[in-house]
Amino acid sequence: MPAIKLFGRKWLAATDDLVYPGLFEIFIRTVWFILIGTACARYYQYTWNCRLGGDLVRVFLLGQLTYLVLTILFMLLIAIHSAKGSIMETQARKYVEPLLTVKILLLLPEISWNVLGSIWMFGGSVECGYDHYTMTVVQGLVLFDWILIGLTIFGLALIFDPLGSIGNKNLESLAEHSKVSSIWLRRFKFLWWMRKDESANETFQHIAGMVSALFRGTDLVPSDVVAGFILLRIRHKREIHELRRLNLLVNPVTTPDESVIFADTPSWMSLETAFHYIKLSTACYGWLYVLYKHVCTGCFHVIQNLTCCACFRRKRTAIIGDNCCYCYLAGLKYLSDLSVDDILYASFKNHLCEIPFCVIVDHKTNNIVIVIRGTLSLRDLLTDIAADSDIFECEGLPPGSMAHRAMIIGAKVILKQLKEHKILERAFNTHPNYDLMITGHSLGAGLGILLAFLLRPQYPSLKVYAFATPAGLLSREVAKISEEFVLTIGVGDDFVMRLSVDSTENLRTSLLATLRACRLPKYRVVLNGLGYMLFGIPEKDLDKTWSTCNVITPSAGQSPLLSERADTIRVEEHNIYDPDITKRRFSKVRLYIGGKILHVTRVKSEEKESEGKSKKDSSKEKKYEMRWAQPEEFNDLIVMPRMLLDHLPDAIEHAIETLLKQQNDLPYYFDP
Repeated sequence: MPAIKLFGRKWLAATDDLVYPGLFEIFIRTVWFILIGTACARYYQYTWNCRLGGDLVRVFLLGQLTYLVLTILFMLLIAIHSAKGSIMETQARKYVEPLLTVKILLLLPEISWNVLGSIWMFGGSVECGYDHYTMTVVQGLVLFDWILIGLTIFGLALIFDPLGSIGNKNLESLAEHSKVSSIWLRRFKFLWWMRKDESANETFQHIAGMVSALFRGTDLVPSDVVAGFILLRIRHKREIHELRRLNLLVNPVTTPDESVIFADTPSWMSLETAFHYIKLSTACYGWLYVLYKHVCTGCFHVIQNLTCCACFRRKRTAIIGDNCCYCYLAGLKYLSDLSVDDILYASFKNHLCEIPFCVIVDHKTNNIVIVIRGTLSLRDLLTDIAADSDIFECEGLPPGSMAHRAMIIGAKVILKQLKEHKILERAFNTHPNYDLMITGHSLGAGLGILLAFLLRPQYPSLKVYAFATPAGLLSREVAKISEEFVLTIGVGDDFVMRLSVDSTENLRTSLLATLRACRLPKYRVVLNGLGYMLFGIPEKDLDKTWSTCNVITPSAGQSPLLSERADTIRVEEHNIYDPDITKRRFSKVRLYIGGKILHVTRVKSEEKESEGKSKKDSSKEKKYEMRWAQPEEFNDLIVMPRMLLDHLPDAIEHAIETLLKQQNDLPYYFDP
C-alpha cells in the first residue's frame, strides 16, 4: 500500500508484494542456470562441428546464461528493496518500481531466446551432435519457460486495474463513482448464466454501487487486506490483554443451565426444539450437505433415497426445480428422516433473490414448517452481498421500517409461491390443529424472519427458529418487535452475525488505521500469520508489531487503541473518507439481527482445567455455555480464528447437542 505504479497506471499490487515471488523466481532461475550451465559445459565444444545451425545453438546457450544471470540479479535487488520499510513506508521502496519496469521489459528478450530454443529443439534448422542430457534439459526448460512466460502475462492481467489510470484522481467524485460502478457492473455481467434471472440487473446495480462505495479511495490492494486481517487479530488480542490487566474487561454472565436461561421465556423456546429445527434447517441443503457430512459414504446415503428417472414419470407438482433423479429431495429425506408424504412442497429453484425452500408436516412438534435454505451457491452469495437497506412495508410495523434489500425480495418471492399454490391453506385444511413454524440457517434465517412478518397478519401464532442470522437484517424498531416470535441462536465468533454494510465499512476504517500503525514489513506480517495459524500468537508479538508500545488510552473504560498515533490516524482517515455520507459511506441506516438472541460460547480451556480436568482431556471435550445477547453486541466485525467455522450449520448443531448432554451433568460444569 499504496498501489504500485507502472507504465503510467496503478496496478492491484504494492511495492512490498514482491519478496516471496522474487525469492521463488530466484530459486527457479538458479536451478535453471545450473542445468543450462552444465549443458553448456558438456555440449558447447560440439557446436563447432555442427553441420547446420551451430551459431544458433551457441547464441542460445550463451544468451540464456547471460539472461539468467541478469534476471537473478534484478530479482535479488527487487526482493531486497521490496522488503524494506513498513507497510506504509513507501519511500523506502522507491527503487522497486524502476527495477520492476526493467524486469518486465526483459520479458521481450526472454521470448526471443525461447523462440531460438524452440527452433533448435523442435525445428529442422539445426543439425548437431546428440547428447542425451543436453537435449533433455533444453527441451524441458524451453517448455517450462513458455509456461513461465504465460504465467507472467496471466499475472499481469490478474493485477490489471481497469481504473488504474493515474489521471483518475482529477475526476469529480460523482463521475468517479459512476465509472467505478460501471466497471463492477461489467464484471458481474460476465456471470452470463445469471443474466436471465428476473432481478439480475437490479441486484447487480445495487451490488456494483455498494462495492464501489466501499473500496473507492482506499488505495488498498489484495495483499493489504490479508496483512490487515492478521494485524487486526493481533490488535484485538492485545486490547483484550490490556483490558484484563486494567480490570476493565467485564465478561458477560453465561451458564450451561437450560432452566436458568429459559426461565422467563415463552414455552415454545427450548434447546430440545432448537436442536430439532437446526437438523431440519441443515436438511434443506440437500445432497451436497450429505456429501460434506459423510465424505466417504455420502453418495450411498443419497443413492438409496433417489427417485430414478423422475423426469420421465408423471410429474410431482409438489417438487419443482430438482434434477431428474430428485437428488436434492434425496438429501432432504435422508437428513430430516421424513417420508415423501410429509413433504408438502419443495422448491429447489435457485436464482438471484430466489432461494430454495420446502414446506413439511412435522408430526413431532405438531407444526407446519417452512424450511428455507441458507447460502450454498454463487447466486445466494450475491443475494447476501446486495445488503443495502430498503423500505420494508408490512402490517403491524411502524412507518419507515427498513430491512435487507435482497432479502425483502427473496421473502416476497417465497410468499408469492405459497399463495399461488395455496400450500399453507391446504396444509391447515388437512391439519387444522397444527401451528405454523419457520426455520432456516444463515440466509435462510434472514429470509425466514422477513417472511414471518409478511405472514403474521394471517397466522398470528407463527414462530421462527433462526440460526446464525445475518447482522444487517432489520432496523432497530423492527428487530425489537421480532423478539416476540423469533428465537435466534448463534455460536462463538460467527462472522455472519456481525456482517453488515455498516460493520464492513467500520472494518475498512480499522484496517487502514492498523496498517498505518504497523512497523513490520508486509512479508514479515504474512510469515508471522502462518505461524499464528499453527502455534497461536506469542505474547511478544503483541508489542513488537506496532510503531509504539504505548497502546493504552488514558481514559479509563475505553478500549485501548494506538493512542500516540490516534490523532494522526483520525486526520488521515478524514482525508480518505469525506465527512459527507454520500461520498464516505454507503450505509444510511444501521441494520441489526432479528429475534431474541441466544449466544452460545465455548468454555475456555483454562476454566475447564480449573475444574480438575487435564488440558489434554479438556481439549477433547468442547463444552459450551449460553447467554441472552443484544443486537448491538454484534455491530463490529471482529477477525477471529473460528469466525468461518462457527457459522457452519454442523457447528451450531454440535453446540446445541453438547448443551443438551450437559444438562444431566450440571454440577460438574456449573456450580452456582
